Amino acid sequence: MQKILTELQNRNSLIKIILSDTKTAEFKKIIIRPILIKNNLFWQFEKHTQNKVYHENIQDVEFLELIKLVLQEYMQIAFFYTGYTVTFSGSKGKYTKSQSSNNLKEITILDFGCGKSYLTFIIYHYFVYIKKIKATVIGYDLKEDVVQNCNAIALRYGYENLKFYVNDVTKGNLYNKPIDMIITLHACDIATDYALDYAIKNNVPFIFSVPCCQHEINQQIRSNGDFDILLKHGLIKERFCALLTDSIRAEILSQNGYSVDLLEFVDFAHSPKNIMIRANKTTRKIINFDIQTLCDKYNFKQTLWQLQKNPKN
Repeated sequence: MQKILTELQNRNSLIKIILSDTKTAEFKKIIIRPILIKNNLFWQFEKHTQNKVYHENIQDVEFLELIKLVLQEYMQIAFFYTGYTVTFSGSKGKYTKSQSSNNLKEITILDFGCGKSYLTFIIYHYFVYIKKIKATVIGYDLKEDVVQNCNAIALRYGYENLKFYVNDVTKGNLYNKPIDMIITLHACDIATDYALDYAIKNNVPFIFSVPCCQHEINQQIRSNGDFDILLKHGLIKERFCALLTDSIRAEILSQNGYSVDLLEFVDFAHSPKNIMIRANKTTRKIINFDIQTLCDKYNFKQTLWQLQKNPKN
């Protein structure tokens, strides 16, 4: 245990900590990340049960005392740094330490529907200047004037591997080189589906997608079963259809070998479009629901599901 506590003294350079392999703890896994809130350092505890994820932010001054209590319930503790990982395996206070290199020396990120690209610039700065990782970031948007402005800003700041292009993600020729990460922030309606379809068909390892304006199912769905009570009132119907859309997207990702979380990335007060689909590629495909039966029963089509059924797209 002392070796782990010593490792915690290096926490200023940590990317994250993962606690796993437990028989006694309430949470099967805990992921801990440093975050800044109003320029103050906090540690976000992301606690996983079998079906839910809970978040709690802990001030840095309270961090060591809390984690000391948590550590003893887990048999594997991994500390992730830029370029390498330190892992402790064991139980009852006796752990074996090992160290391995991370493969993430450089990364290529594709941003669908980047708009004015506030997020795109932050991501580029984060990887290149904070984490010291060589990053190539590509942004796509429909508006030529916005794209030109973003390229001019990137040039002004010397962001040589940050490029923006005019492209319709539903029609255009997309990036044909290996991609490590797809991001979408409020890509409107079915643009999110085309981004997720691209990620699935190109085996993109990491996906961070915040959907917006899920009108598609709302415009088609018809009453025909247990959900009818949610379709009676327009406001409830709209919200239900948005949640149904994202649930179908998450299920499709799961069926294609992704581990998927749906989480609130900001408070609802800041934006009602605050659900993030976070996924990483695994080797395990899980089928939980029959999507086609659901579509047929309630008389709607969903774009990502249609794209997956047509591999030529």
